[in-house]
Amino acid sequence: MSRLRTIAGLAVVGVLAGASMGVAQPVVPPNGQPPAPTTLPVQPAPNGAAPVPQLPTPDEEAPPVQVNPPPPVAAPPIEAEEVEAAPPPKAQVAAKPTEAAIKRARYDVAVIQALDKVSAESMRFEAAVGRPVRYKNLVFTVKACERSAADEGVEDSMAHVTVESQPRAAPGKPTPPPRQAFRGWMYASSPGLNPLEHPVYDAWLITCRAATPSPTAAR
Repeated sequence: MSRLRTIAGLAVVGVLAGASMGVAQPVVPPNGQPPAPTTLPVQPAPNGAAPVPQLPTPDEEAPPVQVNPPPPVAAPPIEAEEVEAAPPPKAQVAAKPTEAAIKRARYDVAVIQALDKVSAESMRFEAAVGRPVRYKNLVFTVKACERSAADEGVEDSMAHVTVESQPRAAPGKPTPPPRQAFRGWMYASSPGLNPLEHPVYDAWLITCRAATPSPTAAR
């Protein structure tokens, strides 16, 4: 009996000493009996080898808990705003003449100035539209004669003229064929823009005017 008391006293002293040193000590049961040793199960090794103690297997881990992601938060709807309607596409409409786009006035007669460079003789004459007019060895045929419209910046007269070089027939000889010397537009304000290029004669437009009615037609 005294021996058991001695063992219990030593155990208490050891516990107090371990607590003061910060070392964990085994807990002695209250009845004073030492704890039973823990025995490990032995698993027989194959081929007659020495048995290997089997360590206790840890408890199987619990299956991971599947956490569903939170539902996506929908964005708030955008408030509709009143917008101005787009204009419809423009249809391809043919341009109509307006007061701003005034056609050029056409006339019946072109007034032409001609010059003989050899004799320095000059002559101003009229040539009706569509009627050939001869000046020495030149024949003038006016195709159109018109003046600039009111909306044009420069007031001018222009005529589309064809000039043929055709000498007069000599007595007893056939008439020589005509040769074109000029064809194009002549401008009264710019005679050098499209001039007649001839070694003997020169000609340019003066103006366009209406035909003068004959006295017979006035009756």
